[in-house]
Amino acid sequence: MQPSTYRRVSAVALAGAVALTAGCGSDDAVRGNNPLPVPADLACFDGSLSASGSSAQENAMQTWVAGYQTECEDALVFYNSIGSGGGRSQFLDGAVAIAGSDAALDPEEHAEARPRCAGAEAVNIPAYVVPIAVVFHLEGVEELRLRPETIAAIFDQQITTWNDPRIAEDNPDADLPDMRITPVSRSDDSGTTENFTEYLAAAAGDAWPHEPGGMWPLPPVEAAQGNSGIAEAVEGGQGTIGYVEASHIGGMSSVEVGVGDEFVAVSPESAAAVVANSPEREGNTEHDHALELDYGTTASGTYPIVLVSYEIACLRYEDAAEAERVRDFLGYVISPEGQRAAAEETGSAPLPEDVHASLQASVDAIAGG
Repeated sequence: MQPSTYRRVSAVALAGAVALTAGCGSDDAVRGNNPLPVPADLACFDGSLSASGSSAQENAMQTWVAGYQTECEDALVFYNSIGSGGGRSQFLDGAVAIAGSDAALDPEEHAEARPRCAGAEAVNIPAYVVPIAVVFHLEGVEELRLRPETIAAIFDQQITTWNDPRIAEDNPDADLPDMRITPVSRSDDSGTTENFTEYLAAAAGDAWPHEPGGMWPLPPVEAAQGNSGIAEAVEGGQGTIGYVEASHIGGMSSVEVGVGDEFVAVSPESAAAVVANSPEREGNTEHDHALELDYGTTASGTYPIVLVSYEIACLRYEDAAEAERVRDFLGYVISPEGQRAAAEETGSAPLPEDVHASLQASVDAIAGG
């Protein structure tokens, strides 16, 4: 396919803003001058709210913070893009009120969260649905089709040159050079990595012999921190390939992925089709909304390398004011207006409106004091 039309967050969200630094993360707040969609009944808090975690939702969070702070002049929201694992750790330690994570809390983390949550449970609130793109930089090649087994073999370092017959078979019109492939993986504990390796394990079969997880499972050829780091490494290299949350594609080309008998391009619609058919995780409580994604789907028109990024919060905080701040901000994030703002700026797929009521009920259940 041609270089993607996905883009980094536009000047609309960032005009007049104090930037959240891409890649490494920043504690600076964003306040945009140009209005973004907000609900007519938006609840505004006074004070500051701290969150950290997923670099995949970094660009969406910039948009949400800009929209919220533009409307709520006395509110400050800080988001540190340190990766999903770091965000969950800081949340469990009580250092931040919210964790952004591309992987839901597991049962062990749920148990660990109870003391931090004043004896109550922590909940996973889906907030950001976006495909993970396999991006590449190969001079003279703008279109590339890869089957799941081929993607797995490339990242497992079993396919090492671009003119390998397994790549050439599905790309007969491409002028593939006899050049070394440089796969770029994450150096940090990453929800994007966890979702990507879940996909490889489900779709590639024996071609991917590693357990899914947030840490890259084998010695890397090249590694970078955060989605921004991988994007910069792939774009700045030659013969490089990596995996990034789709709003980080910029001007790079992305792979059309083999799904059944067809190849599917990355898009919000093809990713949303996977999420729409994914049930909630077995064992969820009333207010927990972790999903079971079908990464191995072969349904026509679906793009199975998909990421659902959650906001992780307590159902009870010791401080009533902190609970109010969490409740108000998350109410904007999951609102139809907040979802539309993120979609317009990042190319994400808005949450289906028919799930909004149940998510809002969980946000409304957050209490404190």
